[in-house]
Amino acid sequence: MARILIVDDSPTEMFKLTGMLEKHGHEVLKAENGADGVALARLEKPDAVLMDIVMPGLNGFQATRQLHKDPETSRIPVIMVTTKDQETDMVWAKRQGAKAYITKPVDEDNLWRTLNDVLAVSHSQ
Repeated sequence: MARILIVDDSPTEMFKLTGMLEKHGHEVLKAENGADGVALARLEKPDAVLMDIVMPGLNGFQATRQLHKDPETSRIPVIMVTTKDQETDMVWAKRQGAKAYITKPVDEDNLWRTLNDVLAVSHSQ
């Protein structure tokens, strides 16, 4: 299956998302902040990134923008996974390059559908 990078500073969210992804056969890479997430994405070239927004240092918006603007990582789809549920946050995420937006708590079926959708589009490009 796919290699998915989770970028989230919450050990609880990291544990939950890892369990959901591994249950469906995905390989999981992990980063606890935006800067490490960007560095790991550049190094490992995952199939997709699940990106939290609120993190210390480089936040999820900034990290997504860096990935989107870098020719080496611009094709990696980023899905924002966050507690921020305002329309303005969703619009801003898309402007930074995010392909999808999921609010926490994460519904496993929604995650699975969203991930499959972005991976299908990514592989068809």
